[in-house]
Amino acid sequence: MSADAQTPAEPRPKAEAVVLVGGRGVRLRPLTLSAPKPMLPTAGVPFLAHLLSRIRALGVEHVVLGTSYKAEVFEEHFGDGADLGLHIEYVVESEPLDTAGAIRNVADRLSADDVLVFNGDILSGVDLGELLDTHRETSADVTLHLVKVDDPRRFGCVPTDGDGRVTDFLEKTDDPPVDQINAGCYVFRREVIERIPSGRPVSVERETFPGLLAEGARVQGYIDASYWLDMGTPAAFVRGSADLVQGHAPSAALPGPTGKALVLPGAIVAEDAVIDGGSTVGARCEIGSRAQVSGSVLFEDVTVEPGAIVERCVVGTGARIGSGAVLRDAVIGDGAVIGTGCELVEGIRIWPGVELPPNGVRFSAD
Repeated sequence: MSADAQTPAEPRPKAEAVVLVGGRGVRLRPLTLSAPKPMLPTAGVPFLAHLLSRIRALGVEHVVLGTSYKAEVFEEHFGDGADLGLHIEYVVESEPLDTAGAIRNVADRLSADDVLVFNGDILSGVDLGELLDTHRETSADVTLHLVKVDDPRRFGCVPTDGDGRVTDFLEKTDDPPVDQINAGCYVFRREVIERIPSGRPVSVERETFPGLLAEGARVQGYIDASYWLDMGTPAAFVRGSADLVQGHAPSAALPGPTGKALVLPGAIVAEDAVIDGGSTVGARCEIGSRAQVSGSVLFEDVTVEPGAIVERCVVGTGARIGSGAVLRDAVIGDGAVIGTGCELVEGIRIWPGVELPPNGVRFSAD
């Protein structure tokens, strides 16, 4: 080997991953009445598939899903994870345990020294390799992914010192001293997980992290400016799906090339229909002549009749949008029927199976 030859980098020591997917997704109702939030179709696949693809790309093979609401749906879809090159295990909470409690609940399935933990409703482009390296290089007990946001009051505010070490953890304060927030992705030393109290609800934000700081543990911050989005609201869900389709958010699970739209196999789209803005058109959907679908997510078997306009909406499985209807920023439940000429705007949600008559009346969230 020549003197200037590159020595191959040594592989990282093994790590494992925990994904918390037990929430009920109340903010996304009625979509989550039939499926857990991480299993909602997002850019053509369940949202969780995008996260799992990034975990596997890091070289992590063992993933534990902490489930609760409609727990069986996860295993029915992903099985043992072999199709993804993963070994997936499932641990069901019999009662809500909050974030740290849910992490502690899966501790007996873990064996690696370092454990990546993810909130299952965050879409992120963070470099997971650099996050893990930072954790190891600083010998941290816990490392938190931190991002800067315009309005940190809705999140956990996390000040750090010049070395990136976390100095405080302020959960949803009205007067945040910095714009850095907890981004819902962590690396734990497994020993720290094992010290979390078991059998009761425990919050990482209100108990675990402040407790570690109080005892002088090394809580490290990893701050970056990568893509980050909390997918908990309908508007954020629509935006995240569109960002995946357009390539603004990274994923190896996208079932097609990035571009202005993703039309899944079996969908029928009229030649003069317009599909753009990162829209996803699900399998067996039918989009009629002169219809416009922009920045929206259409689940399977949706019918959009001629001349209808659908902008920034989520439309559930089997729903029908009547000809000439106008939908903006709306959520349409599975099997709902929107009559000809209806106008639905400003965040209205239509529950599954509801049928709106073709009377052209304007419906809004107000």
